[in-house]
Amino acid sequence: MKRIINVLAAAALLFMAVSCTPQEKHAKYVFYFIGDGMGFTHVAAAEAYLAQERGVIGMDPLCFTQFPVLGLATTFSASNIITDSSAAGTALATGEKTKNGMLCIAPDSTTLLTPISHKIHDAGFSVGVMSTTPINHATPAAFFGHNIKRGNYYEIGKELPGAGFEFFAGGGLYHPKGKEGDAEVALWDMIPEGEYTLACGYEDFKAKKDSSHIVLISKEGSEDICPYALGRPEGALTLPQIVDAAITVLERNPKGFFLMAEGGLIDWAAHSQDLAGTIFEVLDFDQAIAVANAFYEKHPDETLIVVTADHETGGLALGRQGYTYDLTVVDDIKNTSASTSVDEYMNSPKAIDSVNEKARVGWTTYSHCGGPVPVWAKGVGAERFAGRQDNTDIPKKICAAMGVAY
Repeated sequence: MKRIINVLAAAALLFMAVSCTPQEKHAKYVFYFIGDGMGFTHVAAAEAYLAQERGVIGMDPLCFTQFPVLGLATTFSASNIITDSSAAGTALATGEKTKNGMLCIAPDSTTLLTPISHKIHDAGFSVGVMSTTPINHATPAAFFGHNIKRGNYYEIGKELPGAGFEFFAGGGLYHPKGKEGDAEVALWDMIPEGEYTLACGYEDFKAKKDSSHIVLISKEGSEDICPYALGRPEGALTLPQIVDAAITVLERNPKGFFLMAEGGLIDWAAHSQDLAGTIFEVLDFDQAIAVANAFYEKHPDETLIVVTADHETGGLALGRQGYTYDLTVVDDIKNTSASTSVDEYMNSPKAIDSVNEKARVGWTTYSHCGGPVPVWAKGVGAERFAGRQDNTDIPKKICAAMGVAY
């Protein structure tokens, strides 16, 4: 009898200990930043440029490179050791691999994959999806659309109104009337049918910010990207503004929100081996993250910020002869008073090659690279993202940090 009593007492103590253990805290607000094409070296170039601006040798940390958790993620797709943006976007959105060229469709070419944005929305959180590219481009599209071919922009765009997310933003919408421009119903006309308010530019957004569901684009009828940070016209829509606008809309929900923001033009500049353009897109991306970080400072016990990339583009190398490289030539481009000169530089492969040569940097490709990409994290559940992981692990960890079933 005494032995039974002792066993019961031990069981009771164990029950009390388990009952008194604090439950895991979940993130109420999650920012998921994806720097398209952004590898470690792109970040290092931006930091070296900032140090050079102060006249010193070294690297000045960006906002997100000071986050306490650092990891790396492998990026291969189901079909290729080097991924494209749609397969990488699918992995980062759904936690599943697919083949290059496919968007949220499994490698069997039939099974639809579910982005975590839908799972999080179904759990009661508000959701925002945004980019500096068109909204129906690969990475943002992976968070709401499905298609066997990433280039079927019209068909992908048709899924946007039905997603029901509270906020979408980007440069515009590719192929709003189909590839041939002959679709009976334009994507623009479908947006109000989905109970969305269309805002064209940041000033127009401020006039319409009380709307419950908003699609924000750079200008009316745009099929283009947001303007590049280098040579950007005054008043043009920026990623920091988009993130700020998203917070305004999404934070109304007492349950919380999930926000995916892509710095899409890092990739586009790197595809052109444009050193100056790449640096300024990384800096612009960092400024957008700084907006989220300011929100974090107000809600440090409820917020998670994750920063990563879908792949690396260009194979940038800092140095190609001797033990130095020189980014002063980047200032020569930035300080050009005539915007046409900046445009001429960005559209001239010869001028871009000249800048790379003067800067003593090299590039290995005009395409993507196959190496792992960085992952930075800060806030509730950030420790999950440390160390080595695959890109498919990141969305699963985000769901776990939010307490949402994957």
